[in-house]
Amino acid sequence: MEPYNPAVGWRLAHTYSIVARDQETGQLGVAVQSHYFSVGSIVTWAEAGVGAVATQSFADPAYGKLGLDLMRAQRSAPDTLAGLVASDSMSAVRQVGMVDAEGRVAAHTGALAIAEAGHILGDGFTVQANMMLRPTVWPAMAEAYQSTRGELVERLLGALDAAEAEGGDIRGRQSAAILVVAGKNTGRPWANKLYDIRVDDAPEPLREIRRLVSVARAYIHQRRAQSAIERGDSASMKREFQIATQLIGDNPEMRFWHAIGLLGIGDVEDGIAMLREVAAHDRNWITLALRLRASLLEADPALLERIRKLG
Repeated sequence: MEPYNPAVGWRLAHTYSIVARDQETGQLGVAVQSHYFSVGSIVTWAEAGVGAVATQSFADPAYGKLGLDLMRAQRSAPDTLAGLVASDSMSAVRQVGMVDAEGRVAAHTGALAIAEAGHILGDGFTVQANMMLRPTVWPAMAEAYQSTRGELVERLLGALDAAEAEGGDIRGRQSAAILVVAGKNTGRPWANKLYDIRVDDAPEPLREIRRLVSVARAYIHQRRAQSAIERGDSASMKREFQIATQLIGDNPEMRFWHAIGLLGIGDVEDGIAMLREVAAHDRNWITLALRLRASLLEADPALLERIRKLG
């Protein structure tokens, strides 16, 4: 394990976090909030079909890298963490939570972690916190995770909100992160990450990370809409684009691609009407639409002329 190097200094990721595996989907996730800049660059680690790790307090990122390596080699989370702690001369100041792809969990709170500090192991999850205002923070996280309904990402966010409601980090708040990966490794690492979101510095990081999760969901539904177009399912395409538009708020991106999708399936009047709404705020969207004619629209000259006049 990495020893303390005074030239580098401590990675003071004093924080609260949760790692968990969703029993229904197998998804693995880790979420964190702290009064520490860019906490996600240190604390959050996860790999599809392998496990998830949170490494914090006087944090050593090697727990993340080596933890995933060992779990990938079929070591359980408890065995993995026990071995890493045993080999770490600074284990008394570490705090780590782990879950493996089977839902087995482990956590370590060193005896010298700054109070209030502790952890709770649950069914497929573990919560851990240090330098908290109150010792009720991590119990509140465990209760919230178990009582929140919905996708894993929602349950993780619920745990963070509960921690903050109990006082959270004694220093306040600064950054947050959430990382959720698929339950099975597809062989495409870029596709295995379902949510990989960081708020590195913000007055209200939990509010901002919820907003960004909503934006990320919008793009998930956009991809589903595009898949529906490819298979000729216009009803699903419209439904997925409507959801994406609701999630993304004022950003016109989803309405633009919805309009293009409508034009592509021959729903010309609705597509033109939607494109007109988008163009009312920025004519560049019309310029983009015209540039798509060769690759996406395959439109007749009359339709292209109608689009051109929208600006």
